[in-house]
Amino acid sequence: MSFNECQDLINKYTDWLKQNINVKDRNGICEITTPFLDRHNDCLQIYVKKERDNLILTDDGYILRDLKLSGFEITTEKREQLLKSILNGFGAHLVGDEIIVVSKRENFAKNKHNLIQSMLAINDMFISAKSIVANIFKEDVENFLHLHDIRYTPSIKFTGKSGFDHKFDFVIPSSKTQPERVIQVISRPNRQHITVFLFSWNDTKEVRPIKSIAYGFINDRDQSVSADFENALGEYGIKPILWSRREEYLEELSA
Repeated sequence: MSFNECQDLINKYTDWLKQNINVKDRNGICEITTPFLDRHNDCLQIYVKKERDNLILTDDGYILRDLKLSGFEITTEKREQLLKSILNGFGAHLVGDEIIVVSKRENFAKNKHNLIQSMLAINDMFISAKSIVANIFKEDVENFLHLHDIRYTPSIKFTGKSGFDHKFDFVIPSSKTQPERVIQVISRPNRQHITVFLFSWNDTKEVRPIKSIAYGFINDRDQSVSADFENALGEYGIKPILWSRREEYLEELSA
C-alpha cells in the first residue's frame, strides 16, 4: 500500500469523526456527542467546561452510574486497583463518580481522545470481558461467605469416578448438623455452563461422602435465568441459589 493510499485512509477516518460528532451548548458547558458506542449501543457523551486556564473534560458520572445500576459496585481492593490502573493509563481521575481529564486548550484533542478511551476501557473491563465478569461474581460470592462468617475452602479439586479431575469454587466442610457442601459459581447461566456443572457433580458425588450437597450460585443480577436451568440442577440433586435470594440460604450454609 502506498503512502498516498495510507493518507487517504486517515483522511477518511478523520472525516468520519467530524461528520459524526455533534456539539451543543448547555448553559456554558459544551456537550459533545461522539460516534463511539457504549454497551447499550448509545453514543458516548462528554462535557467540557472552562476553569480558569484549564478545560475540564468529564463524562458527568455516566459510566460508573451505569455500572452501579447493573449491580457492579467498586467496593473491593481488586476492583479499585483495576479502576485506578485504567484511569492512570489515560491521565484521568475520579471526582465522585465522574471520570475527569484536565486539559490545556492546545492539548484538547489528545485529552478528549483519552477521556473517551478511558470510558470505553472501564465499560469493557467490568462488563464486556467475560473473564472479568466471572471473576467479579466469584469474588462477590466469596465476600458473601466471608461477611457471614461461613467457613470455606476455596478452589478445591476432586477426582471423579471417571478419573477426571473437577475443580469447584468453594467447599464448606461438614459439621455436627450439616454434611459437606460443595459450591460452584455460575456467572453466566447458559446451557453450556450448566451442563458442565451437572457432569462434574454427577461424576464427583460418587466418590464424596454420601450426604454431600452441591450448590450452584447463579448470577441473576443483570440477566434473567431460565427456570429450565434451575430445574435441571434440581433433577441432579443440586440446589440452585439465585444471587438475588442468597440471604434465604444463610442458615444452612452457616451451620
